[in-house]
Amino acid sequence: MKMKLEGDTLIMIEVDTYTYNIIKSWNATRYNRQRHCIEGTVTADLLNKLARLVRLPEPIEARRRSLNAVVDAVNKERLREEPIALYKYPVKSELFKHQTRGANMALLTFGLISPEKEDEVYGRSSKDVESGLPQDQRLQQ
Repeated sequence: MKMKLEGDTLIMIEVDTYTYNIIKSWNATRYNRQRHCIEGTVTADLLNKLARLVRLPEPIEARRRSLNAVVDAVNKERLREEPIALYKYPVKSELFKHQTRGANMALLTFGLISPEKEDEVYGRSSKDVESGLPQDQRLQQ
């Protein structure tokens, strides 16, 4: 199977019957009769399912990792007890916690702030996050 990214569309050709039936069952792609290929919108869910099924080419794997980083950052923001505004929002009064969380998640989802920037705001470097240690243990090292 061969794959390529065209903007936000994933294109797959030369797909064997077994793999085609599995991909078709996800209802995330469609067969293009004019181009004789399978096309689908790139989402973290689709790329994660494909990664379990076949080995992804490096540019597509990089896109999968970046989408998963955004999803993880949004999930962390959703569960945060005391959110800090990632941007100075143009409002007169102070935002409530749920409003700050929602605005931060929107910035992350739409790509206006990267997940690395969120880690900087909360005082973590990307190396600390990858180490998997709690923040207080990282400070002791």
